[in-house]
Amino acid sequence: MDISEVAKRSGVPASTLRYYEKVGLISSTAPQGARRQFAPAVLDHLALIALGQAASLSLEEIHSMLSPAGQVDVDRQLLAAKADDIDATIKQLRAVSRGLRHAAACPAPSHAECPTFQGLLKAAASGALDRQRVGRKVAPKKR
Repeated sequence: MDISEVAKRSGVPASTLRYYEKVGLISSTAPQGARRQFAPAVLDHLALIALGQAASLSLEEIHSMLSPAGQVDVDRQLLAAKADDIDATIKQLRAVSRGLRHAAACPAPSHAECPTFQGLLKAAASGALDRQRVGRKVAPKKR
């Protein structure tokens, strides 16, 4: 398949395909300088890349799981750690959602008088709601 067909079938822009080729995530079967041609298996590689990105894996992490021959060698520890990060993010987002729903329906005369809303504000001010910090050891923000 040429690059335009791969772009059409995968939904990945040609510019991104060229970048993925440059960084070694996919490879063209055409000689250097010729129009890029790809084996049908490239669609599976692109699906793997999309799945990895959906799981917040970096392109470097995804690349480390692909052998030069294009075989997948999954780093199970990395995947487990990413799953833990996702679980922590889900837990944090559920807590925020509950707090926001409570604040929206709170019978207190004002949000300033609502202990739940005040707790949510304190958590936000302390950085406890910062998604980048959830599930990872990160130094506290300097104020």
